[in-house]
Amino acid sequence: MSGLTRRGFLTGRRARAGRPTVPWALPEGEFLSRCTRCDACVDACPEHIVVRGSGGFPEVDFSRGGCTFCGRCADACVPHALDRAAGEPWALKATIAASCLARNRVVCRSCAERCEVRAIRLVPALGGAADPVVDLERCTGCGACVAVCPVSAIEISA
Repeated sequence: MSGLTRRGFLTGRRARAGRPTVPWALPEGEFLSRCTRCDACVDACPEHIVVRGSGGFPEVDFSRGGCTFCGRCADACVPHALDRAAGEPWALKATIAASCLARNRVVCRSCAERCEVRAIRLVPALGGAADPVVDLERCTGCGACVAVCPVSAIEISA
């Protein structure tokens, strides 16, 4: 498999592995065939993080904030491209890049302070700044840590 999806072929873009769509999205092929691009999920999102993305399909923009997993996007989806009965909203997790201020010995606690489930903890390190570590078991992939990162060092992916 070339890693090029049908959507990617038609838009001229390669799919990014783990690219967030929206919570409770069906597998990509089924999601794309069911989604009518009606924007009902966009309009239903109280956090305003579900936006019209590439090709008019909904996707999450974590630069706007985090997902509370309220389920309103899925409830508003009439063609059931988003389906809460599918189980967990998604298998996405936070990862912190080397450009992180704390990893470069600059004191920053933004992500850990914003993480409600305490999935990001700060481990004391030599040099004065604590190193952020993501507990993958606790991380829900909500993305609340993304918008508060001053250097955009956090990514939510599979």
